[in-house]
Amino acid sequence: MTASEHLKAPARRKALVTGASGALGGAIARTLAADGFHVLAHANTGRAAVEALVAELQAAGHSAEALVFDVTDAAACAAALAEVLARGPVQVLVANAGVHDDAVFAGMTPLQWQRVIDVNLNGFYNVAQPLMLPMLRTRWGRIVAITSVAGQAGNRGQVNYAAAKGALHAAVKSLALECASRGVTVNAVAPGIIASDMSAGAFDADAIKRMVPMQRAGQPQEVADLVAFLASDRAAYISGQTIGINGALYQ
Repeated sequence: MTASEHLKAPARRKALVTGASGALGGAIARTLAADGFHVLAHANTGRAAVEALVAELQAAGHSAEALVFDVTDAAACAAALAEVLARGPVQVLVANAGVHDDAVFAGMTPLQWQRVIDVNLNGFYNVAQPLMLPMLRTRWGRIVAITSVAGQAGNRGQVNYAAAKGALHAAVKSLALECASRGVTVNAVAPGIIASDMSAGAFDADAIKRMVPMQRAGQPQEVADLVAFLASDRAAYISGQTIGINGALYQ
């Protein structure tokens, strides 16, 4: 080994965060970047927001780049991820991209059902599957699916959303078994009410106090800290789990 090779810094592990243009995805991306990962910050319609996030991270001395594609488009996912994988494996995936389109089931349209399933469930497959073999070959990896308390306890008007998130909980358990011998962990993080523009439109302060035993919404950073722990070496023996972060809303 030459002196220059000996002194060369080890390659950063890459972490892909889908849906990084939102409050929760942005907090996760910032936290992983601060922990030393090269962050691949993904968006679909939020290109400007995710590019601003990447500029912020780079200005702070972190390593990051933006990726823009639709997680429901399998061909687009494959093409974008092939470019990334040509530069080496992605060893952390935080599958955070998601949507909801609420309606009582009797009035739910086929489009409302299909769109929510496509983004939340099929989008997980479209992103995670191309990353699997390169990740497994490194014998170290972390997959974290961001789900919801709705996938554990159900919620009126969210049969489609709860079905998609509940399916992810089952997928996590099975995938964890497939990956366990290769040093790859697979877990789900199921937030309750988390402060964001989206939750502000659905829950006022009084409603949150009535619903949540801790009488407050969670903060995106609190979820990000849990995700960062699961993505670390310290969580090497935690796999196949769905971990709630909900202020005791559901146990």
